[in-house]
Amino acid sequence: MAGARQVSALTIAGSDSGGGAGIQADLKTFAAHRVHGLSAIAALTAQHTRGVTAVHVPDTAFLQAQVEACFDDFDIRVVKLGMLATTGVIEAVAGMLAAHGDVPVVLDPVMVATSGAKLLADDALDALRTQLLPLAAIVTPNLPEAELLLGESIGDVAAMHRASAALRERGAQAVLLKGGHLLGGDVVVDVFADARGVAEIRHPRLAIEAHGTGCTLASAIAARLALGDALEAACVAASDYVHRALASGYRPGRSDILVLDHFGAAR
Repeated sequence: MAGARQVSALTIAGSDSGGGAGIQADLKTFAAHRVHGLSAIAALTAQHTRGVTAVHVPDTAFLQAQVEACFDDFDIRVVKLGMLATTGVIEAVAGMLAAHGDVPVVLDPVMVATSGAKLLADDALDALRTQLLPLAAIVTPNLPEAELLLGESIGDVAAMHRASAALRERGAQAVLLKGGHLLGGDVVVDVFADARGVAEIRHPRLAIEAHGTGCTLASAIAARLALGDALEAACVAASDYVHRALASGYRPGRSDILVLDHFGAAR
């Protein structure tokens, strides 16, 4: 007998043909948290652990059809945004989300792949700043992404605190600024900031290179929000999840880049 509908999380992002990042990582993360995963593909990448070899952006009418189909049938508790490659896609997504303003948005401002490949058009950065940041319940940039969004360098944890405040001033309700790119030290510090204040989330630094960590962190936050966690608690749980998935990561390709072990982390 059918019971209450399972809660769902929707990811609007790019597909990674290599299975380590993007939509594929998002759906694995949702499944590991026992949240039903929905997807609207905003870009397709030809990609593996060594890099991105091609990108195709579907037309926005088809993207809108995917999003509308999901909202028409499912109990969507949260939307996670990933790779939105062009100004046109960003504007279209912002318009779609405005029609569902009661659903919180987790924004992962994807700009550059782990391999260094650019995933955001040069003229799309301003659209990301002005149209998506104000819609975000939380934005989850790494340091290079935050530097691009703010136009300033971030060299230490004190600067991360200032940058988190600056991103909130640009419209995001909350920020989780990831500190993995800071050089040196045995501890990785992420900075969470919302209207109540600032907190640091710390984990031991793992001596590995991995693919899909940013996608997974944002999706884990989204999953925890869908399950009813408060925002800071969702960020702490998601950060712990990524650390476990990294610690048990595996190497499926010919490079030394690891892919996260989602179901090992869930166990």
